[in-house]
Amino acid sequence: MADEFKQRRDRLMRRLGKDSAAVFVSGHETLRNGDVDYPFRQDSTFFYLTGFEEPASVAVLRPGADKPYTLIVRPHDPQMAVWVGPRAGVDGAVERYGADQAFPIEELEDRLRELLDGVSTLWFSVGGTTRTETLLTALVASRRAMSQRGATPIEAIRDPEPLVDEMRLLKSPSEVRSLQRAIDVTGKGLEVAMRATRPGMHEYEVQAILEQTYRAEGAVRDGFPTIAASGPNSCTLHYTTNRRQLRDGDLMLLDTGAEWDYYAADVTRTFPANGRFTGAQRAVYDVVLEAQRNGIERAKPGLSFHDAHDAAVRTLVEGLIDLKVLKGDVDSLIERDAYRHVYMHSTSHWLGLDVHDAGRYREDGKSLPLRPGMVLTVEPGLYFAPGTKGVPKRLQGIGIRIEDDILVTKNGNRNLSGKIPSAPDDLEAIVGTR
Repeated sequence: MADEFKQRRDRLMRRLGKDSAAVFVSGHETLRNGDVDYPFRQDSTFFYLTGFEEPASVAVLRPGADKPYTLIVRPHDPQMAVWVGPRAGVDGAVERYGADQAFPIEELEDRLRELLDGVSTLWFSVGGTTRTETLLTALVASRRAMSQRGATPIEAIRDPEPLVDEMRLLKSPSEVRSLQRAIDVTGKGLEVAMRATRPGMHEYEVQAILEQTYRAEGAVRDGFPTIAASGPNSCTLHYTTNRRQLRDGDLMLLDTGAEWDYYAADVTRTFPANGRFTGAQRAVYDVVLEAQRNGIERAKPGLSFHDAHDAAVRTLVEGLIDLKVLKGDVDSLIERDAYRHVYMHSTSHWLGLDVHDAGRYREDGKSLPLRPGMVLTVEPGLYFAPGTKGVPKRLQGIGIRIEDDILVTKNGNRNLSGKIPSAPDDLEAIVGTR
């Protein structure tokens, strides 16, 4: 992976331009309560370019310099190593993480001044509250004041994130392997959880079985908080309370993803807690599954990002007419967004280092064309919350989402999560069999 991190930095530096430098700041530790911090995870952009996993670090890229890649990091501290483990330190930043040079973070102010000497364009994402941004702001002002004495003023501050986001849109073979491993672990967790599920359990028990499997399989983190939503909770899109007791006749919606090498899976399966769909549940499930199949079919080169959504929406609207939720002409209903009270989210998002990964969805006002190497979700759903106007009583309380992770390939696509059961008969054969 060290070579791939270097290739990414080199690609970015070719885009930065002459007499420029880019500064990137790592994630930081955040106090949870008392003297306890939240578990640290590196900032995704910082990790993408450096592979460096420690907080309180700064990376500087200076195209054309003798030493174009600098890391400024916390030095090794033997006393802290006793409490929380060793740091890479200045030597490790060079030897293990490929920096051309490295300095202690305590020297940040002086080193930024040296490293940015002669730079006229600074690439840095402003808007944070970091010490680095304060120092850079002061440096820009100082260079402006000293310009009459021959100092080169920093004439432009530009955001490097769009350049990096564009790179992150296209996954390399190694990134796809990490995503596939995250998805395979997620599939294992879902299967174990489905086999264990039965009425009388609590949502958090299903969640615990799911996430224990992730840890047993080697995934040290989740890509996002697990949604374990039973019964009417399945109609809440980002429900994470996970405390309700499952009842006989409930649906169980699990929206979840293990993380592997920083890459996140994102898969949703909805299944009957007692192992058998009711007639109404099966009717809704079949509509959502067909919408997903049609959406996946439209996720391929030559089409655009939003084509999957458009195909899924058309299928959902046709199904809503059959289910007696909507009346009228399909095109007219779509044009009026008449379905939005029961399908209120988009069908897809990018997937990668972040579960809602970096990258634009539109370019010049048009939906972004799909290219090989892009990874997106396809996740239609229908949500008939109790009391929803116009929804027949037999459907109220039913919430169904089915989500898979799709890699766009040269000749079409590959469903990276396609081995995880989603056909209703397969789900009924699995649930509650442990």
